[in-house]
Amino acid sequence: MSGEYDYIVVGAGTAGCVVASRLAERPGTRVLLLEAGGSDMRLMIQLPIGYGRTFFDSSVNWMYDTDPVPGLGGRSSYWPRGKVVGGSGSINAMVHVRGFAHDFDDWRDAGNPGWGWDDVLPMFIRAEDSDIVEPGWRGQGGPQHVTDISGKVHPLCHRFIAAGQALGLPVSPDFNGSKGEGLGIFQITTRDGRRASTANEYLRPAIRRGGIDLQTHAQATRVLFEGKRAVGIEYRQHGRTKTAKARAEVVLCGGSIASPQLLQLSGVGDGAHLTGLGIDPLHQLPGVGANMQDHLAVSYFYGSSEPTLNDELGPLLGKARAALNYAWNRGGPLSMSVNQAGGFVRGTPGAERVNLQLYFSPVSYTKTPLSERRLANPDPFSAFLLSFNACRPTSRGWLKIRSKDAAVQPQIQPNYLDTEHDIAEARQGIEMLNRIAVAAPLVDIITGRLVPGPEVSSEDDWIEDFRQRADTVYHPSSTCMMGPDPARAVVDHRLRVHGLEALRVADSSIFPTVTSGNTNAPTVMVGEKAAQMLREDAT
Repeated sequence: MSGEYDYIVVGAGTAGCVVASRLAERPGTRVLLLEAGGSDMRLMIQLPIGYGRTFFDSSVNWMYDTDPVPGLGGRSSYWPRGKVVGGSGSINAMVHVRGFAHDFDDWRDAGNPGWGWDDVLPMFIRAEDSDIVEPGWRGQGGPQHVTDISGKVHPLCHRFIAAGQALGLPVSPDFNGSKGEGLGIFQITTRDGRRASTANEYLRPAIRRGGIDLQTHAQATRVLFEGKRAVGIEYRQHGRTKTAKARAEVVLCGGSIASPQLLQLSGVGDGAHLTGLGIDPLHQLPGVGANMQDHLAVSYFYGSSEPTLNDELGPLLGKARAALNYAWNRGGPLSMSVNQAGGFVRGTPGAERVNLQLYFSPVSYTKTPLSERRLANPDPFSAFLLSFNACRPTSRGWLKIRSKDAAVQPQIQPNYLDTEHDIAEARQGIEMLNRIAVAAPLVDIITGRLVPGPEVSSEDDWIEDFRQRADTVYHPSSTCMMGPDPARAVVDHRLRVHGLEALRVADSSIFPTVTSGNTNAPTVMVGEKAAQMLREDAT
């Protein structure tokens, strides 16, 4: 026996760090926080641009692969996810996007009271320590710093924005403010040139205050139940099986892969599938692992007559200058993400909502395979990329465990491009980027389209190229979907697992629908809201 706590939080990722730290604010509360990975105190995690080095690092990354995807021509998709304190927030590109009001109003209207925009905005504000001030919209003094890099981005970003303006696209001064639609500069979660993950911003201060027992290299293997009540966790640590008990509740924060995986390992899910693996079904809940959603993107590469980050980060002298700049004032390209500009636009003039997210990165990688790419080793010539993804895909995938052994990775099928709606939006995105690429002043510096080459010209060619090259933007969600119907959903609007007691899920897996943008910020919000609910229900 490893001890008894008030709460056990499984997963010290983006949401888990928030939940644990907020719960421990109440005097006398004891929280066990279990993390399957190790410490995040590594240079390539704390250095913002270092995330390129963690992309294929199995010591901090689960490195999942999906099943072959029919919509991608039978290709599988590589899914990096954080296996480290801070979770995927320790290895991501740090882009901070909340999503749009209609994303959360849709959650509310799907039968989840308390999750509309007016309900979640206070949670976003509470979490933030933002450089951008807009009363009623942005937060100052919260745990997580959000950096405005608009004065530091590469000059070519402004050409991209101006090209969109020439086409009549709006400009947004703040994607997270009252005017979020349009093209502009992304904000990133850094503080003083260092990654501002929830591990740094929430968890470390909370550990110093006391009340949290963080156990690393501790992979949860199943939830322990007495009847239908969760009472603890079994986990493996350094080759030993241990158990811990929770007096109040168990909260799963493992993310959109690990949370449904652990539920299934614990006998919660589709009973027939679990029985076939030798697991005794505890509770029939077919939505566990279903409803999977993700953003699917493709990048187009262009040669440039003006210098790009390739020229700064490629040559040895450029690397040295960037390192000195960072060491001297925590500035320069090493202090930022390469995802610098982009925006949220409507793919057709009459569209009811924003439906495309665009990206402009002043860097390119066309000469190395994906597995060898490093952000400090771009192409040896001036080039940049344009990219897009649809904001709210309608294709739905699934996740199923393959074995009752928690060490065996689950089967993942995202089912990209499984609907005509998603194919139509892919066509819209292709057309949008092609229009921007021939608009001044961006076209004035383009020396040629590098990928795809000139052989891709017809509408059919473009969509086939999309199927051959498009891939995840690393935003899997909704595999423990929140909703009122236990036949489809996994948790209710209080994040309680349907039909079970003292067990909640709080991470991106509970999203009823994926948000219109990067998923880190809304996951932080879910952690804030979950902690508030847990405290309310404990009184």
